[in-house]
Amino acid sequence: MGRKVTVATCALNQWALDFEGNLQRILKSIEIAKQKGAKYRLGPELEICGYGCWDHYYESDTLLHSLQVLAALLESPVTQDIICDVGMPVMHRNVRYNCRVIFLNRKILLIRPKMALANEGNYREQRWFTPWSRSRQTEEHFLPRMIRDLTKQETVPFGDAVLATQDTCIGSEICEELWMPHSLHIDMGLDGVEIFANASGSHHMLRKAHARVDLVTMATTKNGGIYLLANQKGCDGDRLYYDGCAMIAMNGSVFAQGSQFSLDDVEVLTATLDLEDVRSYRAESSSRNLAASRASPYPRVKVDFALSCHEDLLEPPSEPVEWKYHSIGEEISLGPACWLWDFLRRSQQGGFFLPLSGGVDSAATACLVYSMCHQVCEAVKNGNQEVLADVRAVINQASYTPEDPRELCGRVLTTCYMASENSSQETSDRARDLAQQIGSHHISLGIDPAVKAVLGIFSLVTGRRPLFAAHGGSSRENLALQNVQARLRMVIAYLFAQLSLWSRDARGGLLVLGSTNVDESLLGYLTKYDCSSADINPIGGISKTDLRTFIQFCLQRFQLPALQRILATPPTAELEPLADGQVSQTDEKDMGMTYAELSIFGRLRKTAKAGPYSMFCKLLHMWRDAFTPRQVADKVEHFFSKYSTNRHKMTTLTPAYHAESYSPDDNRFDLRPFLYRAGWPWQFRCIESQVLQLERRERQHLDSAD
Repeated sequence: MGRKVTVATCALNQWALDFEGNLQRILKSIEIAKQKGAKYRLGPELEICGYGCWDHYYESDTLLHSLQVLAALLESPVTQDIICDVGMPVMHRNVRYNCRVIFLNRKILLIRPKMALANEGNYREQRWFTPWSRSRQTEEHFLPRMIRDLTKQETVPFGDAVLATQDTCIGSEICEELWMPHSLHIDMGLDGVEIFANASGSHHMLRKAHARVDLVTMATTKNGGIYLLANQKGCDGDRLYYDGCAMIAMNGSVFAQGSQFSLDDVEVLTATLDLEDVRSYRAESSSRNLAASRASPYPRVKVDFALSCHEDLLEPPSEPVEWKYHSIGEEISLGPACWLWDFLRRSQQGGFFLPLSGGVDSAATACLVYSMCHQVCEAVKNGNQEVLADVRAVINQASYTPEDPRELCGRVLTTCYMASENSSQETSDRARDLAQQIGSHHISLGIDPAVKAVLGIFSLVTGRRPLFAAHGGSSRENLALQNVQARLRMVIAYLFAQLSLWSRDARGGLLVLGSTNVDESLLGYLTKYDCSSADINPIGGISKTDLRTFIQFCLQRFQLPALQRILATPPTAELEPLADGQVSQTDEKDMGMTYAELSIFGRLRKTAKAGPYSMFCKLLHMWRDAFTPRQVADKVEHFFSKYSTNRHKMTTLTPAYHAESYSPDDNRFDLRPFLYRAGWPWQFRCIESQVLQLERRERQHLDSAD
């Protein structure tokens, strides 16, 4: 009697509204699953239309084209003799649901709507979908004519039910439902569901993989069972990078691990597991069995199909594996680099243009492009024909085959050092050396003629000439003179991005890369419409601390000695006059705080949901050995004053790779006003009151000690 089942899950690089490409990737994944002997295939959340359709979900076209793709899947011989579990939006009784559509041999078995919608951070599912709230209940769903003609079914079950095959029971848990306090797999497992299928649309954030793996393994540690997790991978059209990590677990152990970062558009995992291992694991737990005896039953959709074979005695079962995690340096080198590759090939541009200043941030951005080139060369070497076709399209050479990352980097990355009279020779040398070591096409130019021309126009109209503070000017003059330089660099960057390839008789334009980190964005330590304004920013969601870790990683992994000098130099904007030829301006001096302090402020503001008073209270304890209450208060008030004054800059922030939990991205993740009362009088008065009380108490303590 058969008891071993081979199941498949996958990670697909789906693209929002790319119905043609999405269909082909789904078919390919099913084909691979069948070749590996699987009888059940799970795909990512909303894989038919792509997860990131956002307000396109409102359009009837999205529903129509999703149904057309479903029809093509039902009709394809590839989908025969395997249970296929696909994700798409479905309109049921004039209400739109995020659904799993599970079918076998041209028959829809069940449409399972999502019951808990992700609606925080980057997610807005309740804007487009309604959660199914009728636990363990189903209704009849009347199929549209195009599907009915194929399946010969008038209605199918729609709702919260499970599948009962000849040999096991399968239940769905869609993405967010795993993250709930009372996850659905708990009750399903108590009712005898042995295989849990989780279709996810889960994006990458630094240090997040542990949480996802822990949730899956813990689900099956407490309840037993087989757990499949499918996920999107890649950039499907916006700031998020979906990081795969498909997995198969059983009874608390992982049996198959998918890659977190990869240029493969289709990745399929399979595992052959013994159902008796699940049953014996559960039978041993008396507390679980007592709870199971009281469990409310789920509606079961009977399926005349078996996942196991009659003669499977010699079929080798899968062995447990130990999950391999990436270091922070590796995560940064891989995730944003894959995101850049998706943007480059899907935008059909000819490469990237990067203003390279010789500092940590732009160096990190350059290293990400270099890492991307490494991954492209590796994928081509491993026989990835899609990557080869894409790189040939980018380069516009049908016979080109990339072998050396430096050579490829010279074709797809143009770096540019834009010197002014305030730039040092040292930063110019650092930018040049790094460009040589990664192989980028490097340009060095001076912007002083443009700066003088713009200031000349101002002087001609007003009769006044602003001066730097070092030359006797006011703070207003000083800031304006810095901003002119910064904004002209943005104008020059876009001119060269549009015409650089033209000047070299090559096709296409270049995507301008920004290199502002998450900490500088949070404080607003950037010039609005300077080189922080770009087409995309791969480091915009990464802290300065993590970027330094990444640079150290690249120094060793890619053997780039120029990075040693970049790491050793204090960050500076180089917008004020040099003192005896040396840089006198530093970022941390300008900001009035260190980057480490800024990261702490950022996490408390966003992740810990702390306003000025709560932040002060928390930092009193965190910094009690380093600062007095008065110093803590001054730092908190300084941060919030700067943050609120500069919040308007977040409305024009370049689309950035989302990697950090305290990102100030105003587009969707961090929704706040951009016109504040920057003095925060009520909040700061509460802080001052506490400081005075603490200082009074300290004086009384000293007096009593005397």
